[in-house]
Parts: sequence; structure tokens; C-alpha cells
Amino acid sequence: MGQAIRRLHDGRDILPTPPALPTLRDGADSAKASEWIDAFKHKDIPKGVVEFTYSRSSGPGGQNVNKVNTKATLRVPLSSPWIPMWARDHIKATPAYVSSSQSILITSTVFRSQAQNVEDCLLKLRSLVLRAAAAGLVHEASEEQKEHVRRLEKAEKTRRRADKEKRSMTKRTRSNQTWD
Repeated sequence: MGQAIRRLHDGRDILPTPPALPTLRDGADSAKASEWIDAFKHKDIPKGVVEFTYSRSSGPGGQNVNKVNTKATLRVPLSSPWIPMWARDHIKATPAYVSSSQSILITSTVFRSQAQNVEDCLLKLRSLVLRAAAAGLVHEASEEQKEHVRRLEKAEKTRRRADKEKRSMTKRTRSNQTWD
């Protein structure tokens, strides 16, 4: 695989380190990015690489809402080393990005349990990073696709030429007519 892996203090694998690519310019860059995306898909984001705060959820729910801090708020700096550089511009365009702190902010109040809301936040973050990383991939066209485009271009050129001939004939017939 060839990618450096960040490790926890006890030596377990955390997250694959993305290749240092500011943008994806060609198929080779996209191949490296795809390799990272495939490795990242199979990893869970650990709680240790993000910051959580907890508060009381709003809305109906009886006494549980008033007593228990079940709302989970996740914050992670966009400059974190495990977030790919090429995905950062896409992340900046999402509602989860907070420009004043240059961080990603995700909240969850879906569940009555704090632990479930924490997991929901981590899943949302993982999904956001995967979508942003995949958005910039440059895919090389296959030979069949290239041939299909060439045939379409040739057909368009032929159709345009026929239209021009028809229009030219219409104008020629007008100039040959004499008005009595």
C-alpha cells in the first residue's frame, strides 16, 4: 500500500495519511487519491482526533431533555493532517465549514443517547470527508468512450454541413427567381 499510517500511542492504526496533493491534476494524482479513499472507507474516525462538546438538546422530549446533555457537537480543524488537501476547498463550500475558526462543525441531536449522537457525528464527518475527497477525482476516459465521442463529433459535423448546404440552396434559388 505504501502509505504512512498514523498510530495511536499503543501502536494501533488510526487513519491513512492522504498523499500530499494540493489538487488532482491528472490520472496519476487521481489514482493516488482513490487508493487513499479506499483505505479511508474501511477506517472509523477515532474520537481522539476530533473535539467533542455536549449540551442539552432543544425541543420536546420531557424531563430527559432538561436533565441530560445528549446533544453532541464535533469540531475538527480543516488543517488536520488526515483531511486531504485536495478536498479542503470542497469542504469549505459545505454548511459544516465554519470560516471564523477554519474548522468543521457537526452536531447531532437525533438520538436520546449521547453515545449514539457521538457516533452519528463521526459518521457524518466520515461521509463529508469521503464525498469531498471523491468530488475532485479526475477520471481518464476509456477507449470506447473516446471512440463514441469521435463518432458523435463526426455526426455533428456532417449534420451541420448538410444544414449549411440546405440553407445555401435556399438562398441560391431565391437569387435565381425573377419577379414579374
